[in-house]
Amino acid sequence: MDLVYFAGVVSVLIFVHELGHFMWAKIFGVKVLMFSIGFGPKVLRLRGRETEYCVGLLPLGGFVKMLEENRQHPVMPEDVRRTFESQPLYKRAIIVLAGPAMSILFPVLLYVGVLAGETNFTPPTVGGVLPGHAAEGKLLPGDRVLEIDGVHITTFVELQRIVSKSPGRELHMRVFRNNEHVEVNIPPAERLAQRALGVVDRLGTIGVAPHQPAAVIGINQRSSPAYRAGLRTFDVITEVRGRPVQTWSELEKQLSENRGETVPITYLRPIKVKDALGALGQLYVYESGLAALTPEQHGKTLLARTGMELADLYVADIDQGSPEYRAGLRVGDRIVAVDDVVVSSWSMYEERISAGAGKLAHTVTWQRFGERQSGTFQPQLERYLDAATLAPSRPLLAARNWAPRVQEQSVARPSLFRYALPTALDETRDVIRFIVLGFVQIAKGDLGLSSIGGPVTVYDVIVQERQKGTSYLLWAMAVISINLGLINLLPIPALDGGHLLFFAVEAITRKPVPLRLRELATLFGLLALVVLFGLAIKNDVQQRWDVITAQFDELVR
Repeated sequence: MDLVYFAGVVSVLIFVHELGHFMWAKIFGVKVLMFSIGFGPKVLRLRGRETEYCVGLLPLGGFVKMLEENRQHPVMPEDVRRTFESQPLYKRAIIVLAGPAMSILFPVLLYVGVLAGETNFTPPTVGGVLPGHAAEGKLLPGDRVLEIDGVHITTFVELQRIVSKSPGRELHMRVFRNNEHVEVNIPPAERLAQRALGVVDRLGTIGVAPHQPAAVIGINQRSSPAYRAGLRTFDVITEVRGRPVQTWSELEKQLSENRGETVPITYLRPIKVKDALGALGQLYVYESGLAALTPEQHGKTLLARTGMELADLYVADIDQGSPEYRAGLRVGDRIVAVDDVVVSSWSMYEERISAGAGKLAHTVTWQRFGERQSGTFQPQLERYLDAATLAPSRPLLAARNWAPRVQEQSVARPSLFRYALPTALDETRDVIRFIVLGFVQIAKGDLGLSSIGGPVTVYDVIVQERQKGTSYLLWAMAVISINLGLINLLPIPALDGGHLLFFAVEAITRKPVPLRLRELATLFGLLALVVLFGLAIKNDVQQRWDVITAQFDELVR
């Protein structure tokens, strides 16, 4: 079944590519003799008025055969003006360029289709504000952002997109807070985001998160009132004085005025059940408890008065034997800094550890019940097939936190023109950038030839993304389609880019490139493509050699 999906996806993408050539040939009056998808024996033939439509057995290519001047088969006088060569240079260029253009533009429709299927969106309500970020003191948990620079927004993703595109530029926001409208100006700070292939993006950030964090506590001092009361890290506070508590801000509000008065705290404590699910996962049960908490009389913050803070930066789980574990990091430790840079959230920790694409060692500082410790490690790399970036490996983060958030009621999807289309164009542009950069790095020798994948890699991507769901498969199709379009634009004879190169020479010299020279160049181009295809197959086999040998051993047994 996977093979059927692979053949179907590749056939659709080739059809779209060849359709570009076919449509513009028809528009310009060029006679099309054959429209074929796939190579090898024909499994389907349909004869039109002047065009034969075919489907080949091997869905690894396709072609549009147009009427051309030919030594062996003279062109009928009435068809002379319908040959490809008889067309003006600009028409020939458009016909050739139309195939890659369709392959590059088709993903926009795929992305729009995926995005249009999203129905539930998070409202632009501030769930939390990270300390030390641009929004601190200007936005509060519960604020709902209505407008940014006069642009009305209804979802958090719109807020994120505008902020990320505005590093260093002050944004004017209209906010709904406590039943009134408030105006605030926030200049997003610049954040450097490490991407695949060494790309570093400059993004804006103001330090706000959707959904308010749940009242999950972290305690790092045994002498604190919270610890003495019997509370522990990762306890979930459910009631204060019998009043229900869901979010961290509600917990802070309940204890904000308390100065030395003992209050009953109801909590749930997650207890791990050993070997309950075997290798399938971990199972936790919750034990309820009641604590009598007596906060300190002095102190401005909840942490200063009780010793409790949000559990976001506390390690909840870590893989034994991982680089982080060998460096000394353990469950319950509170992350303080990475490479001497204080981190204010777990996402910031992950971002800094991932910097350098896993090729750099990092020094992490943490606290264990008030004692500061540190360790240096280089993240382990994992190989993967990512339809978004096509990167061969990425840092594997072995330490994880547990910071659940309270979901807000979702809102309807914004209009397609306001959300889906701009996002689809951004995604298409981003993928084009990465693929072109990959070509450049391979040409310069910065990226090894081992990064070139063949049909087996494409097969793996399609199978992997199909298993995740239809939207993932469409996303993968978009990336493969852009690859197909850009590869065909390479100036290699036998590819569309080679034809465009000939046209460029013709435009400069004012005469066509001699037919014999074009034939020789095309022959060398085909040889180059065969070599590249063989290299890609070799890389596919090498990357999967262990799997191949294991399967062979099973067959032998």
